Amino acid sequence: MSQPAQPARERILGTAFRLFYAHGPRGVGVDTVIAESGVAKATLYKHFPRKDDLVLAYLDRVDQIWFGQLRAAARAAGDDPREQLVGMFDALASAARREGYHGCAFINTAAESDTGSDVHSRTVEHKNVVRAWVTDLARRAGAAEPDLLARQLTLLLDGGLAAGVLDADPAAAAAAKATARMLVQAACAPA
Repeated sequence: MSQPAQPARERILGTAFRLFYAHGPRGVGVDTVIAESGVAKATLYKHFPRKDDLVLAYLDRVDQIWFGQLRAAARAAGDDPREQLVGMFDALASAARREGYHGCAFINTAAESDTGSDVHSRTVEHKNVVRAWVTDLARRAGAAEPDLLARQLTLLLDGGLAAGVLDADPAAAAAAKATARMLVQAACAPA
């Protein structure tokens, strides 16, 4: 018995996800997404009236995956918020080892989108949501300046994501995690 066909919207989004992550949204035309997803042009435009709508749906999916991986890595580190702040860097190590790794989809998309556009705004929103979550963890960890620690750690995450692309050295994630541990220890009161 064969499996039911994937709904058209999911086929389109799955294809866009693969292509946009590998080549950037600007590097992939709508006609390529249509051809590779096997849908009619009218079907794509029914679900995504503008290419930006498709890019935004792609970013939403990336957000669910990446933010989910960060939270799961933090939870896996245990109940101590200090350990969770360091543990989230295990998501960075996992991401950088993945076949076809191309860094942070949000940074990559922001670099090719116009400031103030819906797409650029969505990339900024993602970074702000992640930083707010890290700020909350830093507050619960007893950081003297939770906003500062969150900014430092998210900059370190972004740098680690970029280093994974630039030099493809798995040691970059380990170095980022070690640096995160030093930052957390310096910023948070001992237990």
